[in-house]
Amino acid sequence: MVGFVLALTVLSLVIWIGLLSLRGQFWRSDQKLEATEIPLRSLPRICVVIPARNEADLLPITLRSLLTQDYPGDFNVFLVDDRSTDGTADFAQGVACALNKPEKLHIISGKSLAPGWSGKLWAVEQGIQIATEFTPDYFLLTDADIEHDLGSLRRLVAKAEQEDLDLVSVMVRLRCESFWERLLIPAFVFFFQKLYPFRWVNQPQNATAAAAGGSILIRKQALERIGGIAAIRQALIDDCALAKAVKGTGGQGRIWLGLSALTRSLRPYTTLDTVWDMVARTAYTQLNYSPLLLVGTVVAMTLIYLIPPVAAILGGLTGNWVIALTGLSAWLLMTLAYFPTIRFYKCPAWLAFCLPAIAFLYTLMTIDSAIRHWQGRGGAWKGRVYPG
Repeated sequence: MVGFVLALTVLSLVIWIGLLSLRGQFWRSDQKLEATEIPLRSLPRICVVIPARNEADLLPITLRSLLTQDYPGDFNVFLVDDRSTDGTADFAQGVACALNKPEKLHIISGKSLAPGWSGKLWAVEQGIQIATEFTPDYFLLTDADIEHDLGSLRRLVAKAEQEDLDLVSVMVRLRCESFWERLLIPAFVFFFQKLYPFRWVNQPQNATAAAAGGSILIRKQALERIGGIAAIRQALIDDCALAKAVKGTGGQGRIWLGLSALTRSLRPYTTLDTVWDMVARTAYTQLNYSPLLLVGTVVAMTLIYLIPPVAAILGGLTGNWVIALTGLSAWLLMTLAYFPTIRFYKCPAWLAFCLPAIAFLYTLMTIDSAIRHWQGRGGAWKGRVYPG
């Protein structure tokens, strides 16, 4: 039994050495939009498309941040009111009028959900159809809960133009204020970076593709090349599906994904339940609804995140210092890997040591996501359920 525990602990340590040295340096959190200021070389026309369903409480901040962008070129904002019941459209119009920019905002009344579409993508499709009449060079696809930094659009366009990119996306800074947000939200970003190492995403020759749905600038020609939003109309993880379609299997499209320290999401996750629902909504989708991948994920999460602290504690209690030191070494490696994300979110350093417990909670969320899918409750969002 001791030999078996030692073997698992050594394997976990080896895995962490491999993750830190061989997986695209995902843990460094160094791919940032604001890392360098890139001058604009041209002024392409931009159409911003915002799907909005019952977002009246956030629009006075988020829509204002878009209408007041310092981008010197021509841009218009298209807000698709996805059959809201809280006066979203009226609030949006009020924001534009208060800023004396009603001509920049175009409000589209969303139609009933079309068969075979997810709600968000159907709203985006309607916005793009209308925005296309303005002959844009790029579309900025963003969510109604995102507060954009004053120079966000300018930086996105400059990045795309300078590096000839078809798609530029940033993982915006998620809200991290409540206890549960500080405990769980940085780990969400950490796990996303581990699953899709940003450096790999940004390499044309690497097949890894991902994007963050809160802020995606996509070239109109690239969107047309893949068949438009209709190409991913049923995707629940639509941002990564879009990035995969644009990048293609042979690197036909050039994409870039990074972090933003300035543009942020205002969506609150003040309780464990709200974070839990956010993760459980798509976790099993990420596993392609495969029971085999679910079992593999649970085993992998246990081996990678739970074995090290358990071995360190049990080894210390039983006096087996080989197991204790091996487990502690793996635990320290995962703590060092997590620390840059903790620092990015300006959270207390001690939270980096809590990654095993956080990973345990995320494992339970993933299992619950599968249970919800089997019960026909998967993909619930904004009053709609997408069972997959």
